[in-house]
Amino acid sequence: MSQCKDKSAARAGTPPGAGTIHSMTGYAAGTREFAFGVVNFEIKSVNSRYLDFQFRICDELRAAEPALRELFAARVRRGKLECRMGFSASASSAGASALNAELLLRLKEFDALVRDKMPSARVLSVNEVLRWPGVLIDDSPEFAEAIPACLALAEDALGDFLASRAREGEKLAAEIRRLTMSARECVVKIAPWVSDAQAAFEEKLKGRLAEAILATDDNRIAQEVVIFAAKIDVAEEIARLTTHLDEVARVLDTGGACGKRLDFLMQELNREANTLGSKSMLPDISRTAMELKLLIEQMREQIQNLE
Repeated sequence: MSQCKDKSAARAGTPPGAGTIHSMTGYAAGTREFAFGVVNFEIKSVNSRYLDFQFRICDELRAAEPALRELFAARVRRGKLECRMGFSASASSAGASALNAELLLRLKEFDALVRDKMPSARVLSVNEVLRWPGVLIDDSPEFAEAIPACLALAEDALGDFLASRAREGEKLAAEIRRLTMSARECVVKIAPWVSDAQAAFEEKLKGRLAEAILATDDNRIAQEVVIFAAKIDVAEEIARLTTHLDEVARVLDTGGACGKRLDFLMQELNREANTLGSKSMLPDISRTAMELKLLIEQMREQIQNLE
């Protein structure tokens, strides 16, 4: 009897929910008993850039591999999957081969006839007799008839497998959302500091110019302030960071196989965070940019596990 629960949603013809986010890590196993033995099925997966199958199937059930490959390809998009299907024979099916008594009698007659005509002919050995075509009658079970039931077992296990990936995917998505909110808070904090940096630079410049020319040239100060403001202007970076974080939230809400899309967004976020750090003129902005890069890296590590 199968130890896997019957899940109609796990059948190959039922596509996975478009909004479900799956991890690329999962595991499931099941067994099914037949009159001739027990079939064991196991499937597990780890992270991979693409969809990669590895099958370890016993010789008796090797014919099921093409159907298994088609079944998994229809339900899984990314990950390195390892599938094991083994067979343990029951005691009643062991030694099921029998001797063909009619053929043995004919061989005996032929042996006597040949040695009557050729006295020097060698007597057939037991090993030679057993290897004679047709002497052994193979009463082993027809595994081809068990293939549909084995595939049903695989579909049940696949349902458990996808459920485990969905549970982990939900946890990963929640963690990414939390990190996204923290990154958004960093971005919001930066904007006021830019104007503070500009004001501080203006005061510093006034002091330096007063010392140099013993007078304050308002036009010169205005020009230097404009140049400085252009150098530290991070409005575009803040806008792009906000846009990318909004897109991360949208992709997570949409769900589905979103790992590659989110990984691309992490690259874009990291690029903007680097630019932000290079324009920094205040310790607070530098620290916040570094904190933002750390959050992006933490998000990227979680995203590496998503399908």
